[in-house]
Amino acid sequence: MKLLKATLLATLTLFFVTACDDDDDDTSSTLSAATIADAAVADGNFTTLVAAAQQADLVDTLSDPNAELTVFAPTDAAFEKFLMENNLTADELLGSPDLADILTYHVIAGEVDAATAIGLAGTTVEKVNGDNSALSLSGENLLVNTATVTATDILTGNGIIHVIDAVLVPPADVGEPTSNIVETAINDGRFTVLVQALITANLDGALADENETYTVFAPTDDAFTALLAELNIDAATLLANPDLATILLNHVVQDAAVDSVTAMSLNGTSATTMAMKEIAIAIDEETDTLTVGGSTVIIRDVYTTNGVIHVIDAVIID
Repeated sequence: MKLLKATLLATLTLFFVTACDDDDDDTSSTLSAATIADAAVADGNFTTLVAAAQQADLVDTLSDPNAELTVFAPTDAAFEKFLMENNLTADELLGSPDLADILTYHVIAGEVDAATAIGLAGTTVEKVNGDNSALSLSGENLLVNTATVTATDILTGNGIIHVIDAVLVPPADVGEPTSNIVETAINDGRFTVLVQALITANLDGALADENETYTVFAPTDDAFTALLAELNIDAATLLANPDLATILLNHVVQDAAVDSVTAMSLNGTSATTMAMKEIAIAIDEETDTLTVGGSTVIIRDVYTTNGVIHVIDAVIID
């Protein structure tokens, strides 16, 4: 598989990239940096990553000559995008109590080259912080969660670097849920139309059943408002639609609580909903977002006592 190639220039020529020709099956780079830390410092495109590693006391780990690590390294541009999207300054990021957790979510214990990573596409892999991340393919590109790998197999004396275009954020630790899907939607306050629709279609009881397990892709009130405007109808007309139950069930997968990382690993496939329809699972590489049925997941992994909710920005209409 030929991946997108990015040339990494090191001022001390610590390593160089050898791009495969069009007939090759992968993109590989030949090196010779002593350690991952040395390579990152010498390259010059990872100043934020290096500063973060120093702040989190991880430089010794990345400099350990006896280590065998794989690092998915976000560039400075990736960190700039992350800071902008999260309305953070670099100082706020470096001072975050979650910094070490974020950084170690970019590291695999052991050496995983591009060919191995491609072979693992469609699965999840454990990171050093204990959380899983997804590997998938999008055309010729290898993705880690929603980030695109832009250069591969930068070999060092203690591991391998793969360059990515976005910062990976580990799943949040939210503790044990106390409410079922319907209760969670009611308590949130942003799903009043969805809740009313579930009640009208007599589906609220099913989705409150704690003997069942569901994954729900939940459109917000804003999503329903946009749909009503697009169809030029009011909420009462929607609620009176004889296909209302089918529309709602097309947002529900039964017998599984599919977390977002697992969903990302299913990039390029589809899920069968309770409406017995297929909805596409895809990653938008331009926006680094997970999409389901063409709708963007804007909040991931809201766990409940009988499943998980992923909040989406549009109603899924096939």
